[in-house]
Amino acid sequence: MAERYSSFQSGSASWLFQRVTAAFLVVVLAFHFFLLHFMNHASEVTFAGTSARMSEWGYLVTMVLFLWTGTFHGVNGVYAALLNQGLTGTKKTAVKGILVVAGLALAAQGTYLALVMNGMV
Repeated sequence: MAERYSSFQSGSASWLFQRVTAAFLVVVLAFHFFLLHFMNHASEVTFAGTSARMSEWGYLVTMVLFLWTGTFHGVNGVYAALLNQGLTGTKKTAVKGILVVAGLALAAQGTYLALVMNGMV
């Protein structure tokens, strides 16, 4: 039988945050699909409608948290997968830096867009 290997130490902060963000993402993704794919069809989603939804504080905060948790979950998952493949040394440090910068840039741009859609910027 193959031995199980994971770059996550069970009980570590990365391990815990990966699971917490996964649980949050499942709930918010269900809300997103229900609201934007079942209550409204894709052809009915407009710029004006998106702006109206984003003007609601609860929706804005939920979508920004969705963005941040999704970004962390994805970047952390990619990093863990690369560690599982044996990434070490200087390459590990470089990849970690690139993923952190890319994740922060994505979160910043998405947050800015959400604030623009809200009318705050």
